[in-house]
Amino acid sequence: MTTFVKQRPDAPAGFFACEAAGLRWLAVPGGARVARVLAVTDTTLVLERLTPGCPSPAGAAAFGRALAVTHAAGAPAFGSPPAGWPGDGFFGPLQDPRPLPAGAEATWGAFHARCRVRSVRDQLAAQGALPERLDGQLERLASRLEDGTYDDDAPPSRLHGDLWSGNVVWTADGAVLVDPAAHGGHALTDLAMLDLFGLPHLDRVLDAYAEAAGDRLPDGWQDLLGLHQVYPVAMHAVLFGGGYGRRLAELVERYT
Repeated sequence: MTTFVKQRPDAPAGFFACEAAGLRWLAVPGGARVARVLAVTDTTLVLERLTPGCPSPAGAAAFGRALAVTHAAGAPAFGSPPAGWPGDGFFGPLQDPRPLPAGAEATWGAFHARCRVRSVRDQLAAQGALPERLDGQLERLASRLEDGTYDDDAPPSRLHGDLWSGNVVWTADGAVLVDPAAHGGHALTDLAMLDLFGLPHLDRVLDAYAEAAGDRLPDGWQDLLGLHQVYPVAMHAVLFGGGYGRRLAELVERYT
């Protein structure tokens, strides 16, 4: 088997161990395929090498159904880290990963308010990139989340956590997931990431997912994708600046 090696000599403590734990946790029977972990050290992660192929409508539908199985495998709580990893995770590129706070909340709203919305608000403030109006809007959104405005009865899902198109590798055997920020959360978080940055045949993925998930998706779930995009857009504002700040303000306005 040929291998793919990720390396960073000065990687943050536990960076690769956390990623390896996430990949192993996501590898559930019948679920979305994930890159196999072959070895891990403090500075290196060795994975099976994937041979890229062309996405197809049939492959996209199969991926949607498999992702529903992965999510249904569940998690102990909203915010829980993957099995085998005890604390906060990481979010962002290899050269500049940021902390991804873990939690153990009974509701998604409480978790998202405390470990995502307020966390990224503090990061924006520390960079001097938080206008007063946006600061207030983010706090109002966090309060609405804590009050349960956007909660439903869905239990915690087993999430990839950073499911943009670059972390979905299409092969001859279908889609394979890489580079997770795995945690327990709401299934819409993964679907929102796919929607945010696009994916080949995304409509087929989402239709197949919805059919497989059934009533585990809340009514009107398509209108909630923007809510689940607040955190990744905000983190892109932290990491890259530019127009992401404006896009963040637009999203927050919709849900406050």
